[in-house]
Amino acid sequence: MERCDVAVVGLGALGSATAYQLARRGLRVVGLEQFELGHVRGASHDTSRILRRTYHVPHYVRLADAAYRDWHDLELAAQERFVTTTGGVTLCTPESMIRAEDFAGSLTDQGVPFEVLDAGELARRYPQFRVAADVLAVVQDDSAVVPAGRSTAVLQLLARAHGAVIRGECPVSAIEPGADGVTLFTAQGLLTASKVVVCADAWTNKLLAPLGAALPLVSTLEQVSYFSPEDPTRFAPGTFPVWIWADEPCFYGFPTYGEPTIKAARDNSGIRFDVEDRSFEPVPQRLEELTEFLDALVPGKGRHLRTVTCQYTLTPDRDFVLGPLDNHPDVLVALGAGHAFKFTPTIGRVLADLATSGTTDEDLAAFAPGRFIGGAPFAAAAPDQGGAAAAPAELSSL
Repeated sequence: MERCDVAVVGLGALGSATAYQLARRGLRVVGLEQFELGHVRGASHDTSRILRRTYHVPHYVRLADAAYRDWHDLELAAQERFVTTTGGVTLCTPESMIRAEDFAGSLTDQGVPFEVLDAGELARRYPQFRVAADVLAVVQDDSAVVPAGRSTAVLQLLARAHGAVIRGECPVSAIEPGADGVTLFTAQGLLTASKVVVCADAWTNKLLAPLGAALPLVSTLEQVSYFSPEDPTRFAPGTFPVWIWADEPCFYGFPTYGEPTIKAARDNSGIRFDVEDRSFEPVPQRLEELTEFLDALVPGKGRHLRTVTCQYTLTPDRDFVLGPLDNHPDVLVALGAGHAFKFTPTIGRVLADLATSGTTDEDLAAFAPGRFIGGAPFAAAAPDQGGAAAAPAELSSL
């Protein structure tokens, strides 16, 4: 039987960051991924994600401040640049599900500089946008873009450099807590660990349900689309920001990044699906919806080039799940609820804190797994319906 200090199940962004943080502290770490490393079945692939401070609740603004510091530390460790500052614009109407005042209040509470622009000033600063006269824009200058698949791969490389064992195509069928740690039943045999961190996203409940700790989760099929503007220079970082349309439905987008295309998507498609029997084909109706929206908001977007699918695994409150199980404290869980990539290096660090000392300096009170245990089932749209799959407590940013 193989033994280690901590086993990490699932090597997307959060699991890879956790494996790296544990290994750099000198622990014996084994990271296990059921598919090939860098696969496209989850939510950590493709080109880019938004890094931002503009949240409408203060505890996420605080956590974002930690994320900026941890991305910087990761850049130093990897000797590679990850953060491309673009500026960020959050667009709100008077009827938006989250108002400009909500974002402004949280940013003010945390001492983060920002501006609120009316439609006229937005048009002068960013003429690429076309908005109605009643739209307000919350502008935050150090919003940025970070790489997605590349960051995950680098975290795995750093974990290995610090001695972690990283295994792709090694599914875990069960975890069994005991008096002397946790036994994992893997495709390559039994593994015993003092602690296990489950970062299995849509497959989380396969491991938690037998422990009596299933979470109320749904998986939704998401997609992002790339467009080729006639003049890419008008959409370069620094000239065009990352942006979020803070209404229902919510949309978001990126400047050019690594290629002369801009990327945009709807947040939270509402299309539920079975992760074991998913399609990788885009949904035409969602592309039509996005294209019509962009025609009005960003008329210079250009022609559609390609669409890539991914998935969200959502909690009812759209908040993260981070921490140990109440009934099995040697089993820790991390789930990002469709908007955690920007916090990747921070989540890896705090999970390593919890696995080693049981405490962390970050405030995780809102993310405890126990808040769901024994609670009401997930109230959501049925599969293939177009309704929202969860209350949009937080906006995502793929």
